[in-house]
Amino acid sequence: MAALFGSRVRRLRVAAGLTQAELGEKAHVVASRITQVERASGARPTLELARTLDDALGADNLLVDLWPYVYRETFPDWSRRFIHLSERAVSIKQYAAHVVPGLLQTEDYARAVLSLDVLLKSREQLEERIAARLARQGRLRSSDCPDLWVVLDEAVLRRPIGDRSVMRDQLVRLLEAAQEFRITVQVLPFGQGGHEALGGSLTVLELPNGSEVAYKEGADFGQLIEEPSEVKRYSEIYDRLRAAALPPLMSLDMIRSALEDNREASVPSRTQRRRVAQEQLQQPGGWRLRRGGRRLPRQRPRP
Repeated sequence: MAALFGSRVRRLRVAAGLTQAELGEKAHVVASRITQVERASGARPTLELARTLDDALGADNLLVDLWPYVYRETFPDWSRRFIHLSERAVSIKQYAAHVVPGLLQTEDYARAVLSLDVLLKSREQLEERIAARLARQGRLRSSDCPDLWVVLDEAVLRRPIGDRSVMRDQLVRLLEAAQEFRITVQVLPFGQGGHEALGGSLTVLELPNGSEVAYKEGADFGQLIEEPSEVKRYSEIYDRLRAAALPPLMSLDMIRSALEDNREASVPSRTQRRRVAQEQLQQPGGWRLRRGGRRLPRQRPRP
């Protein structure tokens, strides 16, 4: 993909009648950097460079659209293979234990999640990861959109990620996604207790030839499973999760409830806190407040 990206840059540069030095000047980089890009040598092009070259060459986002595929080449082999299989899958079944799956994340939610990575090195790296994640969502808008079935642990709805507006918009996105023809969303409530996928997320992909692969992921690991007997076991685990989860309509009600809780959540004012404290202190067996705030024990009635 880096070679394809470089060849596109060269073709656009030649069509624009520019030398490498002239393009470098327009893109605010040295000519040798343009040479590296065109030859797919040296450091891979950054997202910022792809945007700059797009503007300089009037490429109408062609290079920006290609960039996520170049970026993907930095991933481990198993991760690249999983992404490749995901793009071919006719059915994607996901269980999410902690956060909304990437395919349904809003941009701000993705930024809040990805910024938590302790290995994150720079703002530019963060923006590149966000761009790569959002690019994969394009599959849901394509003509060959897969069937997507998502089971969310209730913790996904209750744990605030980012500020209240970020979480509110993400919950709204889930409600909107659930209305789409090929997307189903269920919620696995806390009341169901423990289960076999409790430690992390699980994805089962059905490929065009009818075969399946599974992918499980934790906070700091991922594993692609292709052995048919192992895949069958994880597919059965997913089916049990789906059976234990709330039906789709009830799941939407729970998401709406979480959305309402998010809207109503606020830090009580000082006056509100004082009123609640007084109400609690006036309960039988408690304390009562006198003017000035000093506490006095409640007087017991004399026998």
